[in-house]
Amino acid sequence: MSEMEVQPANQPAPGLTQWQRVTNTFAAPSKTFEDIKRGNQSWWMPLIILSLVSYLLFAAIFVKIGIQQTVENQMHFNPKAEAQLAQASPAQRDMGLKIGVYSTEGSFIASPVLVLAYAAVLALGLWGTVNFAFGGKATFKGIFAVLMYAWLPGIIKSLLGTAVIFGVAPESFNIKNFAPTNLGAFLDPIETNKALYALATSLDVTTIWTLVLLGIGTAIVAGIKRSSGYIAVFGWWAIYVLASAGIAAFQG
Repeated sequence: MSEMEVQPANQPAPGLTQWQRVTNTFAAPSKTFEDIKRGNQSWWMPLIILSLVSYLLFAAIFVKIGIQQTVENQMHFNPKAEAQLAQASPAQRDMGLKIGVYSTEGSFIASPVLVLAYAAVLALGLWGTVNFAFGGKATFKGIFAVLMYAWLPGIIKSLLGTAVIFGVAPESFNIKNFAPTNLGAFLDPIETNKALYALATSLDVTTIWTLVLLGIGTAIVAGIKRSSGYIAVFGWWAIYVLASAGIAAFQG
């Protein structure tokens, strides 16, 4: 056997490309997260994909619905806010609409920055949870990368929402629930109890998918049991859902 044929023992597997990590997130997520654990922690490809799909959704809303109509719909879906707006002076109503329009446009335009900021906060909380509560050995950067890839199923919801926009009446469009991927999409946002509506909206297919991916990825990167990863992820999600339902009940 020649020297060229000798294979070194324990040779590390070659790292995946960004596109391979993206496709494996849907087809074989453990491969993506194992690659992140090996130190390949770049996350710019998911950010680009998420941002492009977000801008596509924004373009559809802008063309088919209109930003002002979108803001007016949200006020209409909240009877308390609509009642307060009805009691305001014309100047106050105009100012309220302008603020709503500017904030909606701004949130879409700045979506890449907002995604990074939101991911940093979530990754910090999850990193602390798995390391201190479950004895994991994850790095913040590793959890951050896992989170960015775990969010990729959200593009399916955005693409579905983009398609749905062209088949709905502008006055019925709900930007807070723009795709039929959860139970809340089939309920009347005005007539339904606010807490129940918030809970139903939380039962979203793409959200559950993301949480499962995040549980798997967190467990792999932190070196803990998969069940512990699920407990950490779904535990924080349950707290968020209950808090959202409580706030909705208070506001409703």
